[in-house]
Amino acid sequence: MSTFDSNPVIPGAADAPPPGDTVTPSSPQRLKPPQGHKRLLTRKDRVALGFMAGVPTFLHIALVWVTALASVALAFTTWDGIGFGSIKWVGLQNFRELFDSNPQFWPAVQHNVIWFVVLILIPTPLGLFLAVQLDKNIRFSRIYQTAFFLPVVVSMAVIGFVWQLVYNPDTGLINSLIGANKPGHYIDWIGDPDLNLWAILVAAAWRHTGYMMILYLAGLKGVDPSLREASSLDGANEWQTFKNVIFPTLRPTNTIVLVVTIIESLRAFDLVYVFNGGAEGTELLSILVTNNIIGESSRIGYGSAIAVVLLLISLVVIIPYLVSTFRKERRA
Repeated sequence: MSTFDSNPVIPGAADAPPPGDTVTPSSPQRLKPPQGHKRLLTRKDRVALGFMAGVPTFLHIALVWVTALASVALAFTTWDGIGFGSIKWVGLQNFRELFDSNPQFWPAVQHNVIWFVVLILIPTPLGLFLAVQLDKNIRFSRIYQTAFFLPVVVSMAVIGFVWQLVYNPDTGLINSLIGANKPGHYIDWIGDPDLNLWAILVAAAWRHTGYMMILYLAGLKGVDPSLREASSLDGANEWQTFKNVIFPTLRPTNTIVLVVTIIESLRAFDLVYVFNGGAEGTELLSILVTNNIIGESSRIGYGSAIAVVLLLISLVVIIPYLVSTFRKERRA
């Protein structure tokens, strides 16, 4: 009979790890436990990050939210700005006086509405027309874009000074061209209450055109080129392609243009203030706020009431826009 060993040798058994140990094929040795989480930011980095985020947040809250809430609170008081002890609660008296007794309030509202209508009817279509032409990649398109957009980056105060020279009754460009710069034939574009608002609106429209051009040009760059090709294959001419294909795709841009134009018409101030200080037919709500808060009378409560009215008008436009934007983001 043959004798067999009671403990047979199995190939590779000597290399097998004890029960409970796990060894990967690529790493025959036991894995080392992790040494702990290593911080990616040092203490100096955290301090710098907190400073960079904290200071703008503090300034935003202090200069925007606190001042806005303070204006709303002061709208129901009377205050001459000398010491907090002189603040007196008057309720809705400032608003009653504003709506019933102020001869400048309703003309100012009317002028703000005229400002909006002019900006939406003249420079907005003109900016769209310029954007369509520049979107065709014509020669020197970059130069044209710079020339049309240059008034947007220039300060409104500087634009006011430039147009004051244009409207000067004696040496101005317009009177010189039409022969109205002689004694007895002067046209006072700035001093005449029947002309000064429209003269200022020409300067505002000149600047607003470049703004609208850039907005529409950005929208046109986002139009799918295949839509133009499909319209061309269907036999549509250039106008039909724009009206039926391109313009409907600019709906988000049109919404932005509408909101921007409304805000521009409500916050119009510096251009008018440089021209004639908002007097003699150029009254605006922003001018009334400034004159009552920092004017000679310094009626801070009354000026705050006008600012609250301006804020409410702005919110009527801004809130629907924000709601629409948030709904689109949720759907996306």
